[in-house]
Amino acid sequence: MDPCSGSVSLPLERLPFNNTALRRLPVDDSEAAGSRTVPGACFSRIRTLQPLLRPTFVAVSASALALLGLSGREVLSAPLGPDYLSGSRLLPGSEPAAHCYSGHQFGLFAGQLGDGAALYLGEVEGPGGQGRWEIQVKGAGVTPYSRDGDGRKVLRSSIREFLCSEAMAALGIPSTRAAALVTSDLYVTRDPLNNGRRVRERCSTVLRVAPSFIRFGSFEIFLGRDEFSGLQGPSAGRHDVRAQLLDYVIESFYPSIQRRHSNRKERNTAFFREVAMRTAKLVAQWQSVGFCHGVLNTDNMSILGLTLDYGPFGFMDRFDPDFVCNASDRRGRYSYRAQPSVCRWNLARLAEALGSELHGAEAGAVLDDFMPAYEAFYLGNMRRKLGLLRREEAEDGELVSDLLRLMHNTGADFTNTFRLLSRVPWPAEGDRERSAVGAVVDAILDQCADIEELKRFGEKAYQDNIELAMILSMAQTNPVMFGMVADRPEVSQQLERMGRLKELLATDQAELREKQRDDWIHWVGRYRSRLARECDGASDPCAVREARLSAMNSTNPRVVLRNYIAQNAIQAAERGDFSEVHRILEVLENPYSDAPGAEPQDGSDGRSSENQKDREPKCEGETDYKQLTVGYGSKPPAWARGICVT
Repeated sequence: MDPCSGSVSLPLERLPFNNTALRRLPVDDSEAAGSRTVPGACFSRIRTLQPLLRPTFVAVSASALALLGLSGREVLSAPLGPDYLSGSRLLPGSEPAAHCYSGHQFGLFAGQLGDGAALYLGEVEGPGGQGRWEIQVKGAGVTPYSRDGDGRKVLRSSIREFLCSEAMAALGIPSTRAAALVTSDLYVTRDPLNNGRRVRERCSTVLRVAPSFIRFGSFEIFLGRDEFSGLQGPSAGRHDVRAQLLDYVIESFYPSIQRRHSNRKERNTAFFREVAMRTAKLVAQWQSVGFCHGVLNTDNMSILGLTLDYGPFGFMDRFDPDFVCNASDRRGRYSYRAQPSVCRWNLARLAEALGSELHGAEAGAVLDDFMPAYEAFYLGNMRRKLGLLRREEAEDGELVSDLLRLMHNTGADFTNTFRLLSRVPWPAEGDRERSAVGAVVDAILDQCADIEELKRFGEKAYQDNIELAMILSMAQTNPVMFGMVADRPEVSQQLERMGRLKELLATDQAELREKQRDDWIHWVGRYRSRLARECDGASDPCAVREARLSAMNSTNPRVVLRNYIAQNAIQAAERGDFSEVHRILEVLENPYSDAPGAEPQDGSDGRSSENQKDREPKCEGETDYKQLTVGYGSKPPAWARGICVT
């Protein structure tokens, strides 16, 4: 019995495996060693485990383990717990395998990809008939899909995936889960900064949990030769296997669709529509918390509408619609702004992969409906973030857009600004809350960038922006051509950005702060006018106000997994101290709480000291500077801007 939950927990050796995927889908049983093309199969059996050296737990997630009927306390005390949950020792009933899939990476078809570092252990029946959960170890060693890799993951990337998986779940965003994080005394060398300097790092694993890890790319293994890349899927033309996979996915994970449709194509099209709607809702949730995935290739898109594969992800600090979290994405294909349209593009590739299994015209209609559905989900989320619950007004979209534009222009912190908006006082006769409004605006201004920061942001964007350089060159060398394109939205956007930079260069901090304050007071005034209309026709205005605060404080998190927070955990863990991983996990499991835990352990106010502010920025992977104390619910320290993840 788990004393915390009161539920009966299972020893690891008695997990109730029911490995339906391997029974229902074709499996490659070849014993050939090394990477190879795998035709006609959805999985490849892994016959030999590749144990870690002296595996040890870094952390476990009690809530994720509970999905499997396991107690976190008992797992941590089990002598062979780290061995079992890192794929170093075979769990009774487990059938190790690797999943075969393909994908479009950065817009180009890449042929066969597959689980090059992940090991399917099997599927466990949840306690009390609460679903079936696939468990998978990421970082367990080479598979037929490892290509030139060693199939290992290191501590820093494993910490990021473990913490973000659980953070997203706590935020209420659909995600694969991370049940256990294990490290070891086995080392590999990596080049974390892509600068030619390889360093030794500990091999580590994450035990991932989801109903299934099947993805868009799982259906791309059947694609024929691509005209641009010249590559094809390993099972090109195997429509029989495609039908098997489609039947398995719909019958197992979309049973209501299976029951409602006797016509195959109608069933499949209904399935495609549901995947599209889940994806639209998911990306709307990402946008609402400032989350950027970083590598939205088709092989990283879940067929169940889950956030999948945490690599160079990032939560925005300062709001920037062009935020790119992946330092390798130099053209910004997967920027924050681009995520909804990229998801639609990926759905179009899924439709192509499903091919004749769909009604072509109806699949096209599904794609046409994607952006309107996304926009409706997104606006609904943003209304809730602003506490607008009782009415839907046509001007709400403009109110949200103007807020985001103001946040961008003032360099406001995304997470903290939305959290502060719940303090905006409800309008009352005589406007007796004027001083309270001023206090909220002052608090928001503390979350905004100063003149030097904004100049730095603007100049960097200008230097990195190839498109803007081309526009300016055209304006000088070919005014006629420039006149033809100047009114296009993308060009206007770039010119507006240039105009803002010129304004900044011609102003000083005092003028900037006065303008920022005026702009925020104006927007807050509009927001309060909109709030006043929430009470129209309400029999209990007090209940309306209470509902607003409850909604805002349960929708706008106090803490998200910013890169610098993950970096603090990584640095401590690389020194052998796992306590910061535990503390951050505890904070992230309650992201909407104002309870203590998100503040510095030394009792400071969370503000960076002067030497911290001036410290040279570092990139993810460097470990030559000390952990810096800052409250995890506070504005990030200056050095956080220099962290880059590839």
